[in-house]
Amino acid sequence: MDSHFPLAPRYRLDDEQPWLRGIDPSRRYWLWVNGEQDCCTTVPGLSPSDFAEFKETVLRFRALEPGETLELGRIVDAPEIHCISSNCFAIATRYENAPVWHLFDRESLESLLMTAHPDWQCSPKDVELGREWMERMFLHSVVA
Repeated sequence: MDSHFPLAPRYRLDDEQPWLRGIDPSRRYWLWVNGEQDCCTTVPGLSPSDFAEFKETVLRFRALEPGETLELGRIVDAPEIHCISSNCFAIATRYENAPVWHLFDRESLESLLMTAHPDWQCSPKDVELGREWMERMFLHSVVA
């Protein structure tokens, strides 16, 4: 049986177009959808309770086989990583009420997961992203 070989664009660390706007203090990844800076979305990242959970999750990610999934540890909005092939992974989210799969190569997704390390600190400019998220959630709860 031939192995699955997806032909879909995916986020890579060496992309010509920037796709990562930033990572806020709560480990939420801010992505420019398809590199378009007027289409930004957020993807909840790994948020472990301790180093042991962080290490276990990274090791489980590295062991994923095509067709398997891994739920990222979060209190709310725990996303799943879907292993499409040995170098193609998807995180399912919603964008403007439509279901979307963000595709990543192994190196890019592992780099994002590394931001869950207890010693990681976001850049000062990305603290503003956290404030922007809080503001969105406050406005959303007022409207609902």
